[in-house]
Amino acid sequence: MKNIISMWSGPRNLSTAIMRSFANRSDVISVLDEPFYGAYLKKTNKNHPMMDKIIATMDTSYESIEQKCSVEEISGYSYHKHMSQHIFNYDSIDWVADSINCFLLRDPDLVVSSFLAKWPDGEIEDFGFIQQHKIFNIISEKNGAPCPVIDSSSVLKNPEKVLKKLCFTLDIPWDSGMLKWENGIKDYDGIWAKHWYPSVMTSTGFVSEGFNERKVLTGKAKLLSDKLRPYYDDMIKHIIE
Repeated sequence: MKNIISMWSGPRNLSTAIMRSFANRSDVISVLDEPFYGAYLKKTNKNHPMMDKIIATMDTSYESIEQKCSVEEISGYSYHKHMSQHIFNYDSIDWVADSINCFLLRDPDLVVSSFLAKWPDGEIEDFGFIQQHKIFNIISEKNGAPCPVIDSSSVLKNPEKVLKKLCFTLDIPWDSGMLKWENGIKDYDGIWAKHWYPSVMTSTGFVSEGFNERKVLTGKAKLLSDKLRPYYDDMIKHIIE
């Protein structure tokens, strides 16, 4: 039986709240928070906040991380939060075959606005849409059917409905613990949590306030969102609501 649940998203996508949700299940034994982040920063030399500390404290070998993400000898489930932009070699993505793969989307207008507020130097490859779309197509082709897709805005509108349907689609039991969790830093959080997760750290459940607030995009932000939208539009056709 496959017991690794891999959620693929880009940044600023509700991915940490979804991680909290799955981590609070009674049958989730372990959680990996962006296991490829250190390797990604070492490879790209992108000057993210805490870059040196992240690289120094994480496994930076793609081969080694792939092995960790494909072998889980546990009695329950392991949840893996993956940032799609951290992946480079799509020819070696066979390790995902050991996972129950699903995909998390958010409208590119909202992602770009939120991300650039945290890291103004972001470029098109930093938002994960292009890489996520490629990974989605590779895994869906291997499976012979489209992978399940959820949209962050839909989750926030009705968390129980969407997550119940996702669990049904993934063939895992529903656990009401997915709707509430204790606040604070978790032992599975990446060391970057204090910079990137401030709102989630104080949360005890899914909070929609401000998340879907749209801003009028101009200049670089508008150009980036327009270029990313086709990838979003193609994947959103397979959304679970």
